[in-house]
Amino acid sequence: MRNKKPLPILTNIEITDIASEGQAIARVDEMVVFVPFVVPGDIVDLQIVKKKKNYAQARAVRFEKFSENRTLPLCPHFGICGGCKWQILPYVEQLHFKQQQVVDNLTRIGKIPLPEIDNICGSKKTEYYRNKLEFTFSNRKWLTDVSARQTEENMNAVGFHIPTMFDKVLDIEKCILQDDISNKIRNEVRRYAFEKQLTFFDIKKQEGFLRTMIIRTSTTGDLMVIMVFFYEDIIAQNALLQHITDSFPQITSLLYIINSKANDTITDQKVNIFKGNDYIFEQMEGLKFKIGAKSFFQTNTHQAYELYKIVKNFAQLTDNELVYDLYTGTGTIANFIARYCRQVIGIEYVVEAISDAKENSGINGIENTIFYAGDIKNILNQDFITANGKPDVIITDPPRAGMHSDVVAAILAAEPQRIVYVSCNPATQARDLNFLAQKYRVAKVQPVDMFPHTHHVENVVLMEM
Repeated sequence: MRNKKPLPILTNIEITDIASEGQAIARVDEMVVFVPFVVPGDIVDLQIVKKKKNYAQARAVRFEKFSENRTLPLCPHFGICGGCKWQILPYVEQLHFKQQQVVDNLTRIGKIPLPEIDNICGSKKTEYYRNKLEFTFSNRKWLTDVSARQTEENMNAVGFHIPTMFDKVLDIEKCILQDDISNKIRNEVRRYAFEKQLTFFDIKKQEGFLRTMIIRTSTTGDLMVIMVFFYEDIIAQNALLQHITDSFPQITSLLYIINSKANDTITDQKVNIFKGNDYIFEQMEGLKFKIGAKSFFQTNTHQAYELYKIVKNFAQLTDNELVYDLYTGTGTIANFIARYCRQVIGIEYVVEAISDAKENSGINGIENTIFYAGDIKNILNQDFITANGKPDVIITDPPRAGMHSDVVAAILAAEPQRIVYVSCNPATQARDLNFLAQKYRVAKVQPVDMFPHTHHVENVVLMEM
């Protein structure tokens, strides 16, 4: 067998820009090199780990000089955990690059005339801003010290998956993303599991008792913990759940799920109550939103409020409009704007989400919302518009893949006065805007930072005829 040629080490290379997926860029001759965990201005030695014709992937093995635009990471797991890759950038620099990401995508992919893009709406909270985190139990702990792999006796871990390694989990002691109660609960559950010698999940062999744990917090003070077990062991699970109850009396919803499937998704699983309710409440501008174990809710509550206010302002509602809210999810935007328009019609393909949307309308006494469950590309047609009325405004908040071409065509056929397009992926948003530009022009653009210390950015665009 032919030996592979060793990949080179490049010395004294300057990092020049930020790339997608939280990486940075260096340029060596005609080749673009993508590097994680570095920032523009760093001068580094790079070990090439993958090489193609016009680009390469590399990792920094030595820092010759640190950039002036660099700060110390907040998290003790930085550089190993796959999240929060921009911690080493001052927050003002993070916002700068997110703004540039939106501009680049809209101009290079959208290729349509744009107004001056408003400055990105930064998050007031840059730490402990998430209201939901999911942790994985695994008997395959990721070890960074090679020598430790020979001597480590306990290979159990509860934390986050190592990027690109589905079976390896980094044991997390402290995460800066969620209220510190999350750290306390996770660490106590780990301690108890070690003491009682509970088995952690083995994803390859599909065995082990403890599988995942989901923690949801709320601005109302509600606290939900969901324990997911691979199989039922009534004595062991009740003892653990009782220990959690005794240790954390502030928990208002303690639930458990038995998931013996090959994957971790819980959307098709029965949720069991151990203590309290099977829901928590979130509140926003006088509205209450009921959130269950399977409910979707924006994970940065405070910034979601800013996002919804921008959507409402872009929609220019005057109490008389019929609004279609596409990809409505659990109806948070629909219910948020309902008091400002004549009627909101929400469409979403997840049946359980539509049930949540209807219930949230009922909780808040909102009577001018109608929700439909089904695939939007099949529902949104001329018959639907004839039956429900021609929309004055369409709000659309699709997943990262953007809108199906049939949905874009249906929007163009419906000819609303205004389209408010919310996106978590400016690249696919730009593609869709290009198609909508057949009849519409971009009137406003407002980026929003929902996830500090990551490369992700939300963007809201207003299109008018």
